[in-house]
Amino acid sequence: MSGERASEFRGVVRRGRGWLPVLGVTALLGSGVALALPTVLGRSVDAIVAHHGYGKWFALAAGLIAIGIGCALVEVFTGTACVVSTTAWLRHRLVSNVVRSGPDGTRAFDTGDLVTRVSGNAVDAAQAGPAIVNAVAAIVPPAGSLVLLALIDPWLAAAFFGGILLVIGVLWVFARRTAEISLAYQETQGRIAGLLTEALTGLRTITAAGTNAREERRILALLPELHKHGLLTWRVLARSGAQAAIVGPLVLVAVLAVGGLQLVAGRITAGELFAAGQYAVLGAGLGSLTGVLGELARARAGSRRAGEVLAVETVAHGTLPLPAGPGRLTFDGVSVVAGEKVLLAGVNLELPGGATVAVVGPSGAGKSVLAALAARLRDPSEGQVLLDGVPLQAVNRQMLRAAIGCAFERPQLVGTTVGDAISHHVIGPVRTLAAARATHAHDFVSRLPDGYRTPLLKAPMSGGERQRLGLARAWPASRLLVLDDATSSLDTATEMQISKTLTEDRHRRTRLIVTHRTATAARADLVIWLDSGLVRAVGSHAELWQDACYREVFG
Repeated sequence: MSGERASEFRGVVRRGRGWLPVLGVTALLGSGVALALPTVLGRSVDAIVAHHGYGKWFALAAGLIAIGIGCALVEVFTGTACVVSTTAWLRHRLVSNVVRSGPDGTRAFDTGDLVTRVSGNAVDAAQAGPAIVNAVAAIVPPAGSLVLLALIDPWLAAAFFGGILLVIGVLWVFARRTAEISLAYQETQGRIAGLLTEALTGLRTITAAGTNAREERRILALLPELHKHGLLTWRVLARSGAQAAIVGPLVLVAVLAVGGLQLVAGRITAGELFAAGQYAVLGAGLGSLTGVLGELARARAGSRRAGEVLAVETVAHGTLPLPAGPGRLTFDGVSVVAGEKVLLAGVNLELPGGATVAVVGPSGAGKSVLAALAARLRDPSEGQVLLDGVPLQAVNRQMLRAAIGCAFERPQLVGTTVGDAISHHVIGPVRTLAAARATHAHDFVSRLPDGYRTPLLKAPMSGGERQRLGLARAWPASRLLVLDDATSSLDTATEMQISKTLTEDRHRRTRLIVTHRTATAARADLVIWLDSGLVRAVGSHAELWQDACYREVFG
């Protein structure tokens, strides 16, 4: 495990510090009771043989049993509470990091895989603290048994120690194998979840194309691999359990055989032989550590997968306010590189505040990348983007999001109701209604059964209606509207109405509109023509229309 992954595992363990001391004390106390009980019972046997004084030993044994039961109850409660609280803390961190890392940060993960890491792997990782405490506590009885057997008779300890070495060998092999298998199992689960999420997102297309059976095979193709990892887990567990089950009785037989000889020789008492047998059973119980080690292996694998998400850098925001200004947008030597592919190269633009600016170009020209930079949904690899003279990366997050509104071709509506999808209780009902009216979303929302209070799941909408809600959500922005093909699904009449609203915006905000429509470009004050990540030309639509290549952009 690398330093970062080990650090994440330690962080998960430290998170349980409120519960782990209690768990550790009760576990050790329980182990102490387990070690004391054989001696007390052995003394009881000797007292019975001697026909006196056995009452106090019976009472002491009963007290130890009661303490052991109490420790077990507290141990179960604290262990569960520790796992629950750690899981909640880790999930909060994961969700927060995913949300704050932005679209670029999560690009390396499939949606389903992320959900698996947040839901299932977080629970596995949260077992780390209790698993370590239980592993340490499980070592105490065998170690104590060895010492106590040595005090009774060194030959008993020698017989016991030989058997314990075999158990330790079994556990060592099990721990190494199960760590690898646990990680492989979790990774395969994540891949299946990613494929399933992808299929659910495109279910309408899959159904229309009649490829349901093929998609089903594609998703389930990983099941044999998952089955293989699961089967390997059980095989390793079964093999180790069987080996421990064989070694355990051998330890007991060896100790009892030696103890019997020592009893005949008069070196130990019958009670001490009884205690020795009980200590041999405790030592053989070291084999039950396979379950604890299995939990520890899953916790390490879960921590590793959670750590990969937490290692993604979140989008950093500055502290500067935006000065008063018209929304002037500047691209200063901006380039964007993804892997080895250049998405934008050396873009230098000065867009006047309050203007309607259309961005056009063929597919793959970099239009959406330019829009994402303007909205600060991603950062440039080189150069900077400025709004009214202030770099976007230096602007206070709350002020930045209040100043810039974004709408997309396929908006993802969030919230419980249609009203939430527009405002999510941020801008208030009056401004929500105003935004809906301005983008002509009110026309269809008012016809829904409960209007703006209609649950999203009970509000079937066309692509154009969803786009209108997306536009309404972006509308309250105070300084810049970025529309990435956000009117492509609207009918011609509605698109013309919204385009008119945009071009005649009484708030005089800057509007950056990615479009494929000639009419939208014609109504813009300025057109940016992109081609293969380069700015090919900037000018009015009428000027650029003289170029035959420009006309080809619109088909």
